[in-house]
Amino acid sequence: MERLEHQQQRSDRLERLGLKPGDYYFSEEGYMVFTEQYHLKRGYCCQSGCRHCPFEFKTKNKEQ
Repeated sequence: MERLEHQQQRSDRLERLGLKPGDYYFSEEGYMVFTEQYHLKRGYCCQSGCRHCPFEFKTKNKEQ
């Protein structure tokens, strides 16, 4: 029960920051991962090599 409350509180905080369901998910390791939906709403590439970047940015490691 405590875990569900924590997850709901986290979701509420993220919504207050303007993030909607479908903008992100949490990896098995607990990292927040932005989806292509979020990147398209943001409208530009941050050039960090994001997993779901729709802007085709490639880091040096990914190019090899």
